[in-house]
Amino acid sequence: MTKTIRSRLTRATLMGAAFATLAACGGGSGNEDVAYVARDVESLYAEAQRRLDDGNTVLAAALFDEVERQHPYSPWARRAQLMSAFSYYIARDYNKAIQNSQRFLSIHPGNKDAPYAYYLIALSYYEQISDVNRDQSITEQAQIALREVNRRFPQTEYAADARLKLDLVSDHLAGKEMEIGRYYQRSGRWLAAALRFRNVVEEFETTSHTPEALYRLTESSLALGIREEAVKYAAVLGANYPGTEWYEKAFELVGDHAGDVTPS
Repeated sequence: MTKTIRSRLTRATLMGAAFATLAACGGGSGNEDVAYVARDVESLYAEAQRRLDDGNTVLAAALFDEVERQHPYSPWARRAQLMSAFSYYIARDYNKAIQNSQRFLSIHPGNKDAPYAYYLIALSYYEQISDVNRDQSITEQAQIALREVNRRFPQTEYAADARLKLDLVSDHLAGKEMEIGRYYQRSGRWLAAALRFRNVVEEFETTSHTPEALYRLTESSLALGIREEAVKYAAVLGANYPGTEWYEKAFELVGDHAGDVTPS
């Protein structure tokens, strides 16, 4: 996450306080215990804040949790809930960041910081996205959470960033579909491959994978003996992506009148 976005997050949670030092914080030592010591809420919150500023995000999160535990009815407790979630996020403990953000929303659904809580949930899923060779369930959860931010708060800076990330998520999911489709092609499972490539064209048409998906559909259609479909996909490819290597390959492939096609 960029320094700009982090600064926006901290402004939203700290009611205008500056958190410039957080951009460099990636975690902290979790070796210090949080022993129960009854303290007034201002002192306890200030200590949690100090730990966060120092980069000890794990201890800061525990201290923010302690603010809520010792002073559950204080206005500081509500703020501490969200700051705990933020601290866990900076510490890369994304599951706890999600849990605390969701808990905040369940208790304070109409709070003015709700947009930030939704955004923090989305970011926590987004940061866990793995490469296309692995299961993409987290990627799908990130997509759902980012869409929720955009749907609920379309005019906010959180939604603007969510829309940018949604484009990247879509490209990632399309890449996974392409990987599976190419695997099916190599295995000679042309129909299964075509279904994956068609999903890319229909569900992720604005991604960078669409030209190749159209070429692969041309390839698969010829292998299945459906030349008319192959011509159709090649024509769509030429109309939308002329001059690309994928159109040139599709044009040559259809022109060869090949019935047996080996994927390149």
